[in-house]
Amino acid sequence: MDQRDEQEFAEYFAARRDSVRRTAYMLCGDWDKADDLAQTAFVALHRRWRKIRDRAATDAYLRKTLVRAAIDESRRPWRRERQTEELPEPGPGGDRLDELVATRQDLLAGLRRVPPKQRAVLVLRYFEGLDVSGVAGVLGCSEGNVKSQTARGLANLRGVLEEVDTHG
Repeated sequence: MDQRDEQEFAEYFAARRDSVRRTAYMLCGDWDKADDLAQTAFVALHRRWRKIRDRAATDAYLRKTLVRAAIDESRRPWRRERQTEELPEPGPGGDRLDELVATRQDLLAGLRRVPPKQRAVLVLRYFEGLDVSGVAGVLGCSEGNVKSQTARGLANLRGVLEEVDTHG
């Protein structure tokens, strides 16, 4: 890449890195893995930077790369988390802010228990704000598939959150 391309990529990276990292976290539920996923997506983008003619499509390309990397990573057997019978000690109780954080943590924990493709659809639809056709474009599937994955993902998430509500 020439100097101008490198400068453009550096500016794009600086503008989008936090957003991509947050999306990656929503997909995997772990900040370290989110950093790895974001890095994977940006490295892939950097390799193709000169070939991207429509800079308006850059966000879509990056998002698609990120989601595919998250799904691929979840399929690797050595990366799977192991369940444990013991829960960590709860943090100190507190005010309304603590309750909001706990609710957010429950949601993120619940998302981690939803299958990867359903999780990707939920994150793209409800956290990234994409419509059905946008999610279908990112995942490379039909709109009907997005709708069914959304319905299944929401049902799975509700079930998980009900478990947290009754057990937690």
